[in-house]
Amino acid sequence: MRSSLHTALKTLPLVSACLALPACVKIGAKPPPQLLTIAPKASPQAGQLQSSAGLPVLAVFAPDVPRKLDNLRIAVQASPTSVAYVEKAQWAEAPRQMFRRLLADTIAADGAIYVADGEQSAVLNGRRLSGTLVDFGIDAATREAVVTFDATLTSAAPGEAMRQRFTARVPVRDIDAKHVAGPISDAANKVAADVAAWVKGG
Repeated sequence: MRSSLHTALKTLPLVSACLALPACVKIGAKPPPQLLTIAPKASPQAGQLQSSAGLPVLAVFAPDVPRKLDNLRIAVQASPTSVAYVEKAQWAEAPRQMFRRLLADTIAADGAIYVADGEQSAVLNGRRLSGTLVDFGIDAATREAVVTFDATLTSAAPGEAMRQRFTARVPVRDIDAKHVAGPISDAANKVAADVAAWVKGG
């Protein structure tokens, strides 16, 4: 008992000294200087009243994503069988959430459809847009931003659904933290516009 107490008392000053030094405690990796995001090219006007009365309703769900996109890093398809990530670059939020909001804003921009999120779908009887965000990053071989969305549109009537793949590619000047977000945003907006046209024409 005395030996254990003696050891603890000898160790205590070392622990205190270490806690006083920043180098002794390292919590997580150093964050990048800025976080990246995408910007919608079409969205509802600020202050515009949105009501479901008299409009078709569409619930937009956050898409599923493969493991390579299930994080905040920016994926680079280095080869057909390997994935890397852009150094010192990070999204401000998960790609699936950014893309869901982009889809919702783009579809709702002209006011022809009342767009709800997935949580509202239980109380609003309408169609449902879901799917899988297959690509949301960079293709190193072609030096292009690539966004691919496998969309599933389910009607209000049970048992009726349509599925279609949408993809867009935009050239990337350099594969680094300064130059990747813009092309990915442009590709995502192109896919969102194509999905909006598909939804409204179906």
